[in-house]
Amino acid sequence: MSLRSNQILPQEANQFQKVQQEANKFIAGGVVSLNRKVQPHIIFKKGKGSRIFDINNKEYIDYHSAFAAHLLGHNNKEVNQAVTRTLKNDHSLIGSGTNHLEIKLAEMMCTLIPSLELVQITNTGSEGTAHAIRLSRAYTGKEHIILIAGGYNGWHNDVARKVMPGLKEIGLRKSPGEYPFLPSSAGIPRSVRSKVHCVNFNDLDSIEYVLKKYPVACVLLEPVLQNIGIVLPQPGYLEGLIRLCEQYDSVCIFDEVKTGFRSSLRGHQHLEGVKPHLSVFGKAIANGYPLGVVGGKKEIMELFDAPDPKKKVLIAGTYNAHPLNVAAAISTLQILQKPETYEHLDKVCNILYGGLRSLFMEKGIPAIVATNGSASCTYFTHKTPLDLHHILTDHDFDFDLKYRKALIQEGIYLLPVACKQSSVSYAHSQEDIYQTLEANKRVLSRL
Repeated sequence: MSLRSNQILPQEANQFQKVQQEANKFIAGGVVSLNRKVQPHIIFKKGKGSRIFDINNKEYIDYHSAFAAHLLGHNNKEVNQAVTRTLKNDHSLIGSGTNHLEIKLAEMMCTLIPSLELVQITNTGSEGTAHAIRLSRAYTGKEHIILIAGGYNGWHNDVARKVMPGLKEIGLRKSPGEYPFLPSSAGIPRSVRSKVHCVNFNDLDSIEYVLKKYPVACVLLEPVLQNIGIVLPQPGYLEGLIRLCEQYDSVCIFDEVKTGFRSSLRGHQHLEGVKPHLSVFGKAIANGYPLGVVGGKKEIMELFDAPDPKKKVLIAGTYNAHPLNVAAAISTLQILQKPETYEHLDKVCNILYGGLRSLFMEKGIPAIVATNGSASCTYFTHKTPLDLHHILTDHDFDFDLKYRKALIQEGIYLLPVACKQSSVSYAHSQEDIYQTLEANKRVLSRL
């Protein structure tokens, strides 16, 4: 896989441009999710296993995995067969009553994740976090929420703040203290922003500072920050967070949309030995099919069907638990329960992470390869970041972007945005990893 064979040639760039011009005529912004608008702008047509292919039939080893959704790789045969069987058996979206598929998935989730006593099924992680916040407000009778600087929890008003703001925007480190809600979208009412409080990750003092100051319904966080790379919790942080929430009668919500199943079959909470009050799962749960799960303590989840209309929390969605997506999720979880799945993931990840660390050391490039299961991020800095501030002050963003774009030229696809997570899938072979390391060697020799 040489640089020459993967260099984007002028005629190929023209082909991308032509297709994009067609898209711009009919799609607002030219892509259907604007976080897909990146440079170099490559138009892909298919994916199989660990590989994705652009419209010029060029092949890339994929470490983007559609924002980490494809834990088993693109178009996993067993998952696709489960979906096909569901179609052949005439399963359909009925929209009345329940069915065996959704009951089976709910049972699997409650069995796998100890903190889940009851669940509900959604289409996306964003829907899941919206429901979790609403449940928390109904359960506590409070309205304020705490979010984590550098976290991402979806697109709805309560959580739509900038994931990677500039240092000038957030100012100096505040501990204990909070940062301004910097909206990532127009159209968010000021009244919403006034009830959202952002604090740094790994900072229990700031959590308690806000809990004391406001009537807080919930603290919502990724147990590992995976939208600014990989920022791990310090020992005792998550346990202390849950303890503070219980002390101040707030709900602790783990957003495991990304960490769920990538760090462990039973979620990152299992690795930490903690039980949040509510959890949200998505992405890898159905290997790329659109499905989310929100679940947790029975007394909170039962509010979805509370007998008192004043306490009842609305959950609705015509496409919730669509049989095709549920079949994909069941199949995915069945594969993940096979010991060889995580054994293989651990094996190839260890080769990749160890190889990268050796290469950076050999080249004398300051780099930290931060990892969490099959998710990783390389920070070009001398020390492991513990929060957003560390990244903003220490990470070499320019070098990161050059590095990613150079790898894309070599046929290794990482999203060309600094600090975005890299994801290994079960479909990645040892040969894929060795090719990736060779490509890194060539890139680092010329940067």
